[in-house]
Amino acid sequence: MPTDARCLVETDDSSARVRLTGVLDRAEVEAVREALLARLWQRPGLLLVDLSGVRIPDPVARDALDGVCRAVADWPASEMLLDPDGAPPDPPPDPLGVELPPVVEAAREARSLVAAGCLRWGLPELVEPACIAVTEMVNNVVAHALTPMTLRLAPRGNALHVAVRDHSAGQPAYAGPASADALGGRGLLLIDTVARRWGSTPLPDGKVVWCVLYVEDEAAVRN
Repeated sequence: MPTDARCLVETDDSSARVRLTGVLDRAEVEAVREALLARLWQRPGLLLVDLSGVRIPDPVARDALDGVCRAVADWPASEMLLDPDGAPPDPPPDPLGVELPPVVEAAREARSLVAAGCLRWGLPELVEPACIAVTEMVNNVVAHALTPMTLRLAPRGNALHVAVRDHSAGQPAYAGPASADALGGRGLLLIDTVARRWGSTPLPDGKVVWCVLYVEDEAAVRN
């Protein structure tokens, strides 16, 4: 994936390794960031980024690469390591996913996949809160983005990671609890209530909205 003449993102579809070559400075940071994020969404799993062939004269550029690692840390089945030494860690578990159209019936199919995933991975306590979260995530695409979407989910320890990717640049805006007489604005509040963390990552042609739910959080609510 070329960015420009100064920095290249060299990928190999047969492996989980990407190599940066050339010079990475502030002018190229955004293009490299977008290329890495696009690769991670298109091919979930462990991504190893080889920096041996790139010169990074500006610490801001290196900070931007670290920012990509942080941005994808809560995506389902995604992890990025910079200049890894030694044997790579075990890859994350394979995710479940489905392509959905922007129609109201999409939320029902999303809930079905989430429930099946929770039961498959031994996380039955998260079926209800995860279904609440994914319903709001999908309905937000139906109401605002109006584009096809991809739902992806995967476990990590005692947590469930859920993400919905659409093709709209509009970012969700959460301004806190809605007033009692408000006509809307409760969808993000519900996600914020059931998930320990949630957020949105811009992509070149849309965004990924993600959330992470933990078994112990749900147990605390029930007790």
